[in-house]
Amino acid sequence: MRIAPAILSLLALSTPALAAQVDDRAAVALAKPQELIVDTGLHAATVAAMLTPVDAFYGFWTNGSQTPLDQAIGPNVTDRTPPPGRRPGPSGPAAAGKAFLAAVPDLTVMVVQRIVAGDRVVSHLRFTGHFTDRFSGVEGKGQAIEFIATDILRVAGGRITDNRHLEDNLTFLRQAGLLPKAGD
Repeated sequence: MRIAPAILSLLALSTPALAAQVDDRAAVALAKPQELIVDTGLHAATVAAMLTPVDAFYGFWTNGSQTPLDQAIGPNVTDRTPPPGRRPGPSGPAAAGKAFLAAVPDLTVMVVQRIVAGDRVVSHLRFTGHFTDRFSGVEGKGQAIEFIATDILRVAGGRITDNRHLEDNLTFLRQAGLLPKAGD
């Protein structure tokens, strides 16, 4: 039986513990955007080929499985905006995803909007979950986590080759108790 991606998205929103526990196929299905805007000059086959690795990339962020990450990024992927200490190449997102999913094991990645133009895919994301493990030496106490991010991905040869990203780390760090909340 095949469940429509919209239904899977609703399940993810109503069942936070589901996200990191889903298999690769379900994780990729959850990565479908709520809104998709496509350059009308692109052929449907080109768009589909571009979105396959992008969906796999967000599937990885949903369940932490190496398989969708390997399907998503090329061996020479370049992170154009790496945070301090992130390793270059495919090992950077692999380590980041593993650490973040350990800290927030019920992480849900919602692709709110996606824009496809030229060889770029821009995704506006909403991350939700609960900080229940350790992150940067701090033990979670079940705090609710909700923050946004935006990625600009370049896709070539069926893989993501470049990533520019901006996460609302300040909100996450405040919610996790790693920084004081505004007004404290």
